[in-house]
Amino acid sequence: MRIGELAAANDLTPKTIRFYEQAGLLPAPPRTAGGYRDYPPQTGTRLAFVRDAQSAGLTLAEIRSILALRDSGEAPCVHVTDLIQQHLHDIERRMAELRKTRTALRGLAERAAATDPSTCTDADICRIIGRPAGR
Repeated sequence: MRIGELAAANDLTPKTIRFYEQAGLLPAPPRTAGGYRDYPPQTGTRLAFVRDAQSAGLTLAEIRSILALRDSGEAPCVHVTDLIQQHLHDIERRMAELRKTRTALRGLAERAAATDPSTCTDADICRIIGRPAGR
């Protein structure tokens, strides 16, 4: 299958497929006598996997590592489980940080609502964000 057909069948652009090939996510396909890439039918399955893995938040390097295990004949289940756990841990940490940020922003919003701009002085950069006097 030529690159244009593969791209259309998988809702991708030929440029994306070439990028995936250069990034090591797709093996280099055989070439026709005319020098065109001739992708085997199972390439569509691999492209779908790459897109699903990206949707799950995996990086291209992580996806490449999964594919390398599979290509070597090893089931990547343990590796995938570890990656998922790492990503879940990272998301939980980021969500905790976002909750702290939301709390801080709510406090600043309350301060902003109570701040009279006419009381700001040249010594203040911003009385809403800056620390209140005496802190």
